[in-house]
Amino acid sequence: QVQLVESGGGLVQPGGSLRLSCAASGTIFSIHDMGWYRQAPGNERELVARISTSGSTNYADSVKGRFTISRDNAKNTVFLQMNSLKPEDTAVYYCKADMYGRTSVSTGYFGLWGQGTLVTVSS
Repeated sequence: QVQLVESGGGLVQPGGSLRLSCAASGTIFSIHDMGWYRQAPGNERELVARISTSGSTNYADSVKGRFTISRDNAKNTVFLQMNSLKPEDTAVYYCKADMYGRTSVSTGYFGLWGQGTLVTVSS
């Protein structure tokens, strides 16, 4: 079964840092764009950062200069280094990968979401 497994969330004080990881596993033939999204209570899910296979990146304005997205293509893993965290960064963070792989019912291109990891920034 193809899946994304996230790790690295938790409680951190304002100004602190966290590093999120997301690993894809299963029958995967290729992974294209990978990204991190977040959803705070009462808000819609929003893009935080995205990275292409070649390493091109784009970020939400609210995290530019503080967050860095990277990936390890050999390990099908994407990372999000979050520095200078603010209380408004508190949210459930989800990774997403656009891939060509095989699920239990089909083979093809699809976007897969992780289960989410909670990041809480509070003193």
